[in-house]
Amino acid sequence: MTTTATTTADPVNPVNPTGLATTLTDGTLTVPGVPTGLFIDGRWRASSTGRTFDVQDPSTGQVIAAVADASPQDAQAALDAAVAAQDAWAATAPRERSDILRRAFDLIHQHSDDVAAVMTLEMGKPLAEARSEVAYGAEFIRWFSEETVRVAGRYGTNPEGTGRAIVLKRPVGPVYAITPWNFPLAMATRKIAPALAAGCTIVLKPADLTPLTALLLAEIFVRAGLPAGVLNVVPTSDAPAQSSLLLADPRLRKLTFTGSTPVGTRLLKLAADNVLKTSMELGGNAPLLVFEDADLDAAVAGAVLAKFRNAGQACVAANRFYVQEGVADEFAARLAQAARALQVGRGSEPDTTMGPLIDDRAVAKTSRLVEDAVARGARVLVGGAVVDRPGTYFEPTVLDDVQPGSQVLSTEIFGPVAAITRFGTEEEAVRLANDTEFGLVAYAFTRDLARTQRLAERLQTGMLGVNRGVIANTSAPFGGVKASGLGREGGHEGIEEYLESVYVLTADPFAS
Repeated sequence: MTTTATTTADPVNPVNPTGLATTLTDGTLTVPGVPTGLFIDGRWRASSTGRTFDVQDPSTGQVIAAVADASPQDAQAALDAAVAAQDAWAATAPRERSDILRRAFDLIHQHSDDVAAVMTLEMGKPLAEARSEVAYGAEFIRWFSEETVRVAGRYGTNPEGTGRAIVLKRPVGPVYAITPWNFPLAMATRKIAPALAAGCTIVLKPADLTPLTALLLAEIFVRAGLPAGVLNVVPTSDAPAQSSLLLADPRLRKLTFTGSTPVGTRLLKLAADNVLKTSMELGGNAPLLVFEDADLDAAVAGAVLAKFRNAGQACVAANRFYVQEGVADEFAARLAQAARALQVGRGSEPDTTMGPLIDDRAVAKTSRLVEDAVARGARVLVGGAVVDRPGTYFEPTVLDDVQPGSQVLSTEIFGPVAAITRFGTEEEAVRLANDTEFGLVAYAFTRDLARTQRLAERLQTGMLGVNRGVIANTSAPFGGVKASGLGREGGHEGIEEYLESVYVLTADPFAS
């Protein structure tokens, strides 16, 4: 792979004549002029220290770009810009905000090939999955462009009849958003879109493993006509220093984070000092339940999507497969056959259906979990090993007869490993599914409607997929319970995370 730095403005990055742009290519995919600077107050700029950090293609381990490394001073400048722009953006007519978001939606689709290619190059996912993420991520912008003009309060007589109650909605204020590496577009649009729709300005810190997609997204918002200072993007290799600084600033009023539960709890402690409004989409350890009455064709197809999409690197990935004894052998054999058919390779290769893990640490973690499960008695039906090729690949893996106490049952795997355990009764299945600190999503395959209703009420989860392996939708509230987080993203609920309610009581207008 080669990387060529450009030194003049180009069609993808027209506002940046300073050379802070890179042409990404792996010989198959080429994206010219991807921004690599900091985006602060409507301008591209280098880090105040002049430092950069490298972004690698996990399918080869080669460096594809050097990105400006924001210092704490740069983060402060980004928040200064967001604060300065807040009042004017909040006062901008809802229709105008809506139109800007809609233009951004259209522009993402116009440049969908480039956006998908950037994700494949910096994150490794197959190009088909990257294209799906472009469509999904763009939908958040369209959805919240529509919600912008529907924010409403209420008016009514108080119960005593002595006055009139008015409830107003107003933007909470400047937002600090932290996004993960595994879905670099969708996780950014899921936060940016509702914040902008509500009238909030935002400082975005993308993951240092995959910052390029967020920077390209910033350029798209520039083209859509977003005013300076409303969106600021500050990638950094020192996230703790940046977050500590911004969360200590009383002008910041909202924190939104997607990532691991340990990091999320540390951020919540920092946010508590200034009593910030927070929404946290944290870890998951999703159970997938297969009952004896399930359509096994649908169950296997759904399991492949729930487990191996994005190489298992998703908070909603199914980790623990609980299968009723009467169909366990057949389901395990079918799932192993499906896993064996997956084509592992570089995301840009046309036949690839599963790409690499994000880095060496992810491979080492997945290996340890498999080794521990096997040592405790699990059987490897397929996979179970590192792929011998450049890059950070692990084989699609199915483990059967995974025993209680295995680390793979209590850890968010974030890798392509399906761990199968047998159960006898529905009561046992519910007990096993709830035996985790997490509660983001669960999946169940059954044709029994009454059972579906019981599971919906008894499973400790924020979301439940019934006879489906993918349930995310922009029109629905996404989020979990227990250690999986606070708040919801998407749906009508999503914009509420960026609004606050103001109650006004007036005198009875008819009182004499």
